[in-house]
Amino acid sequence: MPKPNELSPSVRRTAIVGSGVAGLTAGILLKQAGQEVTVFEKSRGPGGRLAAKRVPGGSADIGAQYFTARNPAFLPFLRQYAGEGCFDVWQARLGFRAESGQWGQFPEESRYVGCPRMTAITRALSGHVTVVSETRVERFERHGNRWLLYDTQNSSLGAFDQIILTAPPAQSQDLLAASGLAQEAESLDDQVKAMLPCWAVVAHFEKAPWTDHDGMRVEDSVLYWVANNSSKPGRQDDGQWWVLHANPQWSQEQVDASPEDVASQVLSAFRELIGYVDEPDTVLAHRWLYARSEDAERPGHLWFPDHRIGLAGDWLSGGRVEGAFNSACSLIDALIDER
Repeated sequence: MPKPNELSPSVRRTAIVGSGVAGLTAGILLKQAGQEVTVFEKSRGPGGRLAAKRVPGGSADIGAQYFTARNPAFLPFLRQYAGEGCFDVWQARLGFRAESGQWGQFPEESRYVGCPRMTAITRALSGHVTVVSETRVERFERHGNRWLLYDTQNSSLGAFDQIILTAPPAQSQDLLAASGLAQEAESLDDQVKAMLPCWAVVAHFEKAPWTDHDGMRVEDSVLYWVANNSSKPGRQDDGQWWVLHANPQWSQEQVDASPEDVASQVLSAFRELIGYVDEPDTVLAHRWLYARSEDAERPGHLWFPDHRIGLAGDWLSGGRVEGAFNSACSLIDALIDER
């Protein structure tokens, strides 16, 4: 993790677009360097891929299902800025089912989840920076050495010395293009093309539909991942909430399908997978347009020094939750090296 006190003293105000792990990590590091940081979030609260959907009696994780901590700096950062109580190890029985139907084991590795939901982590991290929610940044204009940000109502959001974008590549590309930075926007073409969607279905069962595993990665024409959300620490559910992720290819083919049709097909594939015939009593579907990055260069971050605009996100550093942290740290490292 970088030493933020070594950042350039000439930059005082930074705008960050997006309040996921990458945006909040960058914001915390910059604030520790004495900078004034404002994080703009289009949704009601922080989260990014650490997303949860409210369901009767609680919530279900519809985005990232867990995270690892291979970078030795990641857990200490979370402990310091989110707190020990915001996450815990998921002692899950995980399995892998090949296309042939053969079952195998997941690699042994500690996997963590937010408690009582994944968004607990980003909500705790957001307490260390200024977050302006329900505000979509539409464009920015250069005025001298500063950038003026505007929302979708063409209202000014303030003047800033530099900007960090942590939105998915397609949204970041749109922002750059709308701000007259055509060359920088074009540089994201490969990253945009590499992003694939994902349909997520949440289903509640009064009785456990499957007891062999708590989470399963499957090679299937429809499914990619299924998990018993109620098995995660901090959840106190009646019955069981299961989260079902469709695979990227199927999600792309069904990207414009209705949530009802998607839920029906995904549940049918789930029943076929586990041999369970009972219907769930509650079903919800959510479409992620930008869920998984495949076959794209992952440089860690992007930095355009002439404009003082940087980009960070898991899509630039491995695609995992931890990758968002790594990407933000590498961007701040670049700013340190620039001094």
